[in-house]
Amino acid sequence: MHRITVIGGGFAGLTAAVAAAEAGAKVTLYEAHHTLGGRARTAEGPYRTNDGPHALYSGGPHWTWLKQRGLLGPLAPIPALEAARMRLRHHGVLRRTPPFAMLKLLRQGIQQAPVDSDFMTWATRIAGDEAARAAAHYSAVALFHHDPGALSAAFVQERLRRATKLPPEAHYPRGGWASVIDRMAARAWNLGVRMETLSRVDTLPTGGPVVVATSLDAARRLLGDDSLTWTSGRTTLIDLALTTRRGDAFAVSDLDSPGWLERFTAQDRTLAPAGEQLIQGQIPIAPYEKKADGVARAEELLDLAFEGWRERVTWRSESVANGRTGAVDLPGTSWRDRPAVDRGDGVYLAGDQVAAPGVLSEVSFTSALTAVALALGHRTLDLKQA
Repeated sequence: MHRITVIGGGFAGLTAAVAAAEAGAKVTLYEAHHTLGGRARTAEGPYRTNDGPHALYSGGPHWTWLKQRGLLGPLAPIPALEAARMRLRHHGVLRRTPPFAMLKLLRQGIQQAPVDSDFMTWATRIAGDEAARAAAHYSAVALFHHDPGALSAAFVQERLRRATKLPPEAHYPRGGWASVIDRMAARAWNLGVRMETLSRVDTLPTGGPVVVATSLDAARRLLGDDSLTWTSGRTTLIDLALTTRRGDAFAVSDLDSPGWLERFTAQDRTLAPAGEQLIQGQIPIAPYEKKADGVARAEELLDLAFEGWRERVTWRSESVANGRTGAVDLPGTSWRDRPAVDRGDGVYLAGDQVAAPGVLSEVSFTSALTAVALALGHRTLDLKQA
């Protein structure tokens, strides 16, 4: 029987632990915090905010894997009435529809964007500067980067397509991501995975393959490998609870600069007490900007879409996610150029900044399965339910 150690109990680590145990390995998982989940944790208490991703994209490989194992659980659909309250800020005012020229970048049959060009240069040739800039800013909902137009055109195009697909790919686990994490942890437990929380690992274990499912910063320190770096985003997160008011927007996408607000209680009222609404703003900020700059831009969107919101605030939280929003690929690079899964000597990486395809949490999932397959000496893993 193979013995595998997994370091990190987030989405990638739990995926690796479950996959390895299903394949017959004896698995031990170490998590430095007192709870599992990593950035997929959901806050306890009356306001169920998520520290990491909010949505599961149904077009990704992890959707099928989770569904086959009964790990998805109940989902919170977006009511049609709420979906109609999606708004776009363009030239300082709210609109219901994007600029017409922007639709050129979303039409069927459009050419595959090149890896070597930045998105703004490529998109401007097709739709003009204004539409290209609006599309780049809209894509920030799946990028969390302050300048999406400067990234690889192929990288941004894939995320723009996924974020604007109809019907929407985004689905919301009822109760937040913690509900998915809890089911994954229960699955791992039932498969015999030994899970130790409050167990920070400072030295690589011996006696079998090791899957390092941590941030690149933590992996770099643990492995003593300075090459484990990749570009990520920096985002101001603002969470608000407001007293309920009819007519509030469901979501606001900023086409004038990267940024996004979403009212998560529109699809899942369990996330806040009765009579209150939970809103999160995700505002990418440049390396030289401060949290307050992102907060100010979020408040501009709130002023436009949530009338009288300042007098309605019942709870508020602000933070900065620095390098915690996944990999972004610069022109001339793709996911294949990121730090490789196989680090040699029986050590494998998994996470959202690793050399694996996909959007957002799909990268963590795919890299985790790849790491386990390599650790067990398989070309691939059987993704069907074991």
